[in-house]
Amino acid sequence: MTIGVVAAITLFAFEGIAVSTVMPAVAIEFDGLGTYAWAFSAYVASSLVGMVIAGSWCDRDGPRRTMWAGLWVFAIGAVAAGLAPGMSMLIVARGVQGLGGGALIVAAYVLIARAYPEDLRPKAFSLMAASWVLPALIGPLIAGWLTDTLTWRLAFLLVPLVLVLPALMLRAVLREHDGGTGEPGPRGRIPMAFVTAVGLTMAMVAFVRPAGLPLWADGLALAIGLVLVVAGVRSLLPAGTLRLQRGLPTTVVMRGILAGAFFGAEAFIPLALVEQRGLSITVAGLALSVSALGWWIGSYAQSRIPESTDRSTTVRAGALIVTVGLVSLPLCLVPALPPMVCVVSYFVASVGMGLCFPSIAVQTLRLSPVDEQGVNSAALQISDAILSSLALGVLGAVHAAAVAQGGATSGTYDAMWWGAAAVALAAAVLAARMKPVSAVPVGSRS
Repeated sequence: MTIGVVAAITLFAFEGIAVSTVMPAVAIEFDGLGTYAWAFSAYVASSLVGMVIAGSWCDRDGPRRTMWAGLWVFAIGAVAAGLAPGMSMLIVARGVQGLGGGALIVAAYVLIARAYPEDLRPKAFSLMAASWVLPALIGPLIAGWLTDTLTWRLAFLLVPLVLVLPALMLRAVLREHDGGTGEPGPRGRIPMAFVTAVGLTMAMVAFVRPAGLPLWADGLALAIGLVLVVAGVRSLLPAGTLRLQRGLPTTVVMRGILAGAFFGAEAFIPLALVEQRGLSITVAGLALSVSALGWWIGSYAQSRIPESTDRSTTVRAGALIVTVGLVSLPLCLVPALPPMVCVVSYFVASVGMGLCFPSIAVQTLRLSPVDEQGVNSAALQISDAILSSLALGVLGAVHAAAVAQGGATSGTYDAMWWGAAAVALAAAVLAARMKPVSAVPVGSRS
């Protein structure tokens, strides 16, 4: 079980880090700096649909078919991205990848819930975090070398070949832990997933402000998009999510808040180092390599916490650590300091995320009845997708506005990173609401 899941997550680690590393080169080649954030947000928004479908499939039929479908769709999207003739087609291909990636991560969570008792789940999530360490250390070097000496396209085109090993390893464990309730699950979730994805896309269009779009149309698109997103949240996430109700609703929201802060800031680190400090793609990508090591250290630390410990305390501490890391990121753009000082800031933030993410997952599964583990695991990923996409939209809008006015400056990136730090600080304040009023599992949905 563990080897197969770790192999699959390792693939995601390589792909995710490779994409973050090569995207500055892609955006420059395609003259797509103004839509840079779309390559990330398209993946995140479409993964929402894959997560909802996967959650229902896993509860109904088990994780096996979901995992295989996700692997195939992810591979097809990667090949399409590698063959893309321009930025628009690459963004579409990233959306296809997101469908598969969303399904795969939900299936992995359900496998952990079924294969491990509650007291061992923190260790299982720690092993998942450990699977990022090797890709993070060598992924930027490989992706940067491919970009500088051959082509960035290989970072996508090689994905299907890398898929073969984890696919073979997962065959036995998927058969062993397959099977579901046979029930179709809550009605209307899949249509609402599409509605939410459309809402996120409309909001992204409004944030980026395409040329020729009048201000009133921009505002209307944003308003409609946010209404659709709110409607989706009410249908796809636990009842009480919008009110930040104690227990499961706030636990699920915490995943999205922290993901939005951390990954929103992360997406612009290589670009800032390339643009503002003149680093190469390879060297700038290496700044991301410390993330997995820091994340694993934090994840390992949470795995040593007694199972009965209230996880809201752990998440509060982790969110404060994330805040410290993000608020210090602008130091890398100070001319008097070496640009790679960001390695320390990013490492600190990653340790905090390693404390938070597994603890949020443990708390979610603890509060979930067995027949809702798939749906609630999907809810975690959906929260991640929605708030990450909105965060990337806001930060992308700031960056696109700067590009339109002559180019992003160090002040542009400072403002973006400090904004992300403020969101992480808000997460630390809200963490206490993860603790339910009573010990009764919260499984009801709106």
